[in-house]
Amino acid sequence: MLDSILISVTEPIGSVTLGSAFTLAAGETFMLVSWWKAILLLLPFLGWAWMISTVLDKHAKRFFLGQEKWNAIHMIFAFAALAFVIVLPIDGIAGLAAGFFGLVAIFGIDIGIFIAIANKDERIPEHAKLRLDFSESAKKRSDKKEAKKLGNSELVIIGANKMKIVPPDKEATAYAVRVAAEEVVINGHNAHASQIDIIPANESTYAASMLVDGVRQAGEPLAKADAIQIIDFWKKAAGLSVEDRRRKLSGYITISSEKISNMSLKMVASGSKNGMVLSIVFNPREAVRRAPKDLGLLDKQLAELKSWAETTEGMVLLGAPSDNGRTTTLYSLLQLHDAYTSNIQTIEYDFEDEVEGIKQILFDATSEGPDFATLVRSTLRRDPDVVGICDLPDASTGKNLAIADLDRSRVYLSLKADSAIAAIQLYVRAVGDAKLAAKGLKGVVGEKLIRMLCGNCKVAYQPTPEMLKKLGLPADKVKQLHKKGGQVLIRNKPEVCPVCNGVGYIGQTGCFGVFPIEDDERKMIAAENWNGLRTAMRKRSLPTVQQTALRKAVEGMTSIEEVSRITAPPKKKSSKTSSSKSPKPAQA
Repeated sequence: MLDSILISVTEPIGSVTLGSAFTLAAGETFMLVSWWKAILLLLPFLGWAWMISTVLDKHAKRFFLGQEKWNAIHMIFAFAALAFVIVLPIDGIAGLAAGFFGLVAIFGIDIGIFIAIANKDERIPEHAKLRLDFSESAKKRSDKKEAKKLGNSELVIIGANKMKIVPPDKEATAYAVRVAAEEVVINGHNAHASQIDIIPANESTYAASMLVDGVRQAGEPLAKADAIQIIDFWKKAAGLSVEDRRRKLSGYITISSEKISNMSLKMVASGSKNGMVLSIVFNPREAVRRAPKDLGLLDKQLAELKSWAETTEGMVLLGAPSDNGRTTTLYSLLQLHDAYTSNIQTIEYDFEDEVEGIKQILFDATSEGPDFATLVRSTLRRDPDVVGICDLPDASTGKNLAIADLDRSRVYLSLKADSAIAAIQLYVRAVGDAKLAAKGLKGVVGEKLIRMLCGNCKVAYQPTPEMLKKLGLPADKVKQLHKKGGQVLIRNKPEVCPVCNGVGYIGQTGCFGVFPIEDDERKMIAAENWNGLRTAMRKRSLPTVQQTALRKAVEGMTSIEEVSRITAPPKKKSSKTSSSKSPKPAQA
């Protein structure tokens, strides 16, 4: 393509013909390729170099993707591009066009390979993944310019009416409120929180605590007046009544920024005796969307649940503490049934997600309709194939479930309970008749969520034989375990891990105990023989929540400290608040 770029002569020669004849005198130099063609071919090189130096190289360094390895790969592509231009056997404008678009293609392949491989790396959180969406980038730049002009707020907020909430002028009083409200959300997002709760701490102070991977973390204190203004701002954004400070209200908004891409927030406002309360839930619908195979079940446990779903009869109890994935698991269990051949319904306080093919019934405690127990009874009388019930709020609901025709309907009942046996005890207590409660039970599932170690900074260590013996793990098979790190070495200098922000954990998975209820177990439940029930479950050698958690620790997914945290017995309630007739919860 590049025939002759430059001819320099020091001795007079005759004539050289390149399209037309030129006579070159000694000392004269002539350029035979137009300067603009060279610049045109240089543009892809400059764009590629800018992308590598300002984006890809920094990304590889930040997330420890092998910076030197990727730089070598980029250089190979650069030499390939240079060789392509030199040896391209096409002249004229056609050659110039082929060279330009060939360079663009080579550099595009290099960038595309990096993005495709890097985005699959588990060390990179979702919000930090690279995307080649230029239209979205242009929109973000436009939004940023507009925000700077109108008040320099960081978030673009789309309210309940699908309209952008324009930030006020910087001089306006409302500007400080918006900045403070945004700061609460941004801090939660940066900490990987799933929920923020703005609640009264005392008469004059509020607190904005965060739920990060199931663990509550204290936030910065807020003056009561400031907290109320922040709550009112988010309520108004979600289309909720600012004047209504007692009832439970909920609404949705969408936020975005340079680091946040169209994130949905659920605002739940309510009143308490100490003042207003606001809960901000991040991506609520995405949080409960899990296929059964992604819950964390062991293969045998998943196979057992699938076998239960082959029939539509009996009661299955799902017991888990608060914020331990009950709703997610309930939705996933319903997915085991064919929504197109079965009549599947749910009864819920709030629709956490829209489940395809399932009729979702909302119970509104503030309406003049039937109470929860009556709604359950009327739903079951219509002979649905499968019903998922979000809670057991009272004894009437338990009795209606126990006397229902469980030979024709499968009921999944979600219970706030610390273990599988505690879930059975709670159900029996609500029914008031242990024999009647035991009659329709098909199985029980216990669940707890456990934090997963950050793959970028977790630390391996060799456990002692005494430690393994205490944990009940075989010393000849378990050679190493892992613990949280929180720091990584950069040039032999410890720095906070950029993936987990120094926490040492990122993300959660479920630990389950799946127990079928058969004749022997029903007899013990009918007799309220809880020790006998626990023994019968152990005889089947079915993994408990604790054993499942230990297996995940051996596999390097979590730490022994996390196993101890989730399997520690619940704190005993004081005698003033607990009933002497309440059975003692038992672990399973």
